Amino acid sequence: MTSSDLQGLCPTPFLQESSFPVTGGFVPGRFCMPISELQNLTCCLPCPTTQWTYSDGFDDRTEIANWVNVAALLLSCYLILSFLVLPVKYTHRHYLSVCLTLGVLFMELAFIVPLAAKPDQCFNDITPNDMQTSGVCAISGAFLLFGGWAVVIWVFCRALALHLQICWEVIPGNKFFYGALAFGWIVPIVGLTLTLSLTGVSFRFGDVCHINHKNALQAFWGPLLAFAALAMVLQFITIGYCIHVYVKSLLDDSTSTNNSSQAPTYSGSFRTLTAKQTMRRVKRVIQLQWRGAFIVVVIIAEVVFFAVVFVSMDNSSQVNEQLLEKASPWLACLVAEGGDKNKCLSYAKDLVKPEGVVLAVLIVLGLSGFWCLVFLGRWSMTEGWREFFRARLHRKNEFVSADARHLSNDPRTYEMLSGTGPQVDIRSPDRALSPNPRAFTTPEPDAKQDSFGSTRTYVNPLSSYSYPRAPSQQMDWNARVAQAMKGDGKGFDSEIYPG
Repeated sequence: MTSSDLQGLCPTPFLQESSFPVTGGFVPGRFCMPISELQNLTCCLPCPTTQWTYSDGFDDRTEIANWVNVAALLLSCYLILSFLVLPVKYTHRHYLSVCLTLGVLFMELAFIVPLAAKPDQCFNDITPNDMQTSGVCAISGAFLLFGGWAVVIWVFCRALALHLQICWEVIPGNKFFYGALAFGWIVPIVGLTLTLSLTGVSFRFGDVCHINHKNALQAFWGPLLAFAALAMVLQFITIGYCIHVYVKSLLDDSTSTNNSSQAPTYSGSFRTLTAKQTMRRVKRVIQLQWRGAFIVVVIIAEVVFFAVVFVSMDNSSQVNEQLLEKASPWLACLVAEGGDKNKCLSYAKDLVKPEGVVLAVLIVLGLSGFWCLVFLGRWSMTEGWREFFRARLHRKNEFVSADARHLSNDPRTYEMLSGTGPQVDIRSPDRALSPNPRAFTTPEPDAKQDSFGSTRTYVNPLSSYSYPRAPSQQMDWNARVAQAMKGDGKGFDSEIYPG
């Protein structure tokens, strides 16, 4: 069909809706209006609608957010690889940090998939694509929703863990670990399933699919903002408690707590701690957890900013009588100017959010990866990677004896020779060989000749300390004594060796 056939009886630049039967795409995403003069005629703006409400090149500028997410993805991958490969002394990794970074990574993939696939936003000239007619839309929308859920849930878990440690002196253990893992991943999966089944995603603005308007508040935005608000409340309570403890420690002039070396006088309850002792405990926790506290505040601020802007844009884009009445000057301008949108942008600015705000929302989402590296990464990771590659590229040779190269089949040559120290014959490890045989040769009974030809007579010792006896007793070691030691098979014979 030609453009004139598609336009039908509608004025330029509108297209007649009856020329586009419903065969697919997101039909509620059409911007259509009935013509009052002809009640059976409905005219629609060409897809995508954003090309009529924003200046030229808007879609190209939204790709800036995609490239920001590419850089953020590289940083997130670096962080994840550091957690997986490097020792914990370089990364100080924690499952809360690892899972939060994974959630951010999923959200970044939502912007990278369209950048690589270059999807078509429109199913036909007036209908945008949705997750049922575009695989790229389904994948990018699923990544965005799942990543958003995961980020908020793991931020909530981190805020809860910090609150328990500081305010209640409860160290999260194995129960919290397994509970957080189950809660942190099951909730996003369930949330994604409900959102896609009840609401779905479609191309709203840019190349990334966003959640549709129907049931969006009940299925996605409401629960998501509830967890974000709860995390923020926990964080504010924790901060307020820290301020309270600090002020109380300043007012505490008790001499019993001025000495930091004095042990606290409490038994099993932190409530008996004095103000300064409590302040020292809180200070230690904050020194270890300040990065997690900051990233909780930053991520929640991003989520709230995105939710407020997007919900406002979603509500303002729903075609109804109020919107058509508000948009009548802009629509009349488009008809009068023959479809020249640039001359009518001044009328459209009250209908949509400013372009700068929309771009800021998309870019802020991409900055989540940068915040993860700033607050969860450490400079010691660089040293860890340096040691990692140094250990593999510059392996040290194993120690090899200089005499090992001259080994032969003669077992008498299996020796380690030294110019000054004793020479050990590995054929008889109990025997030491030395230029000084009297110093290093172990004598044998019955005056046997040693390996150097010298002869030494075995002298029966006058005293032996191998058995308990009175210090004044002197006994010779003879066969009778040896037989007595074998008497009962358990030790010395008390009848022969009294005392």
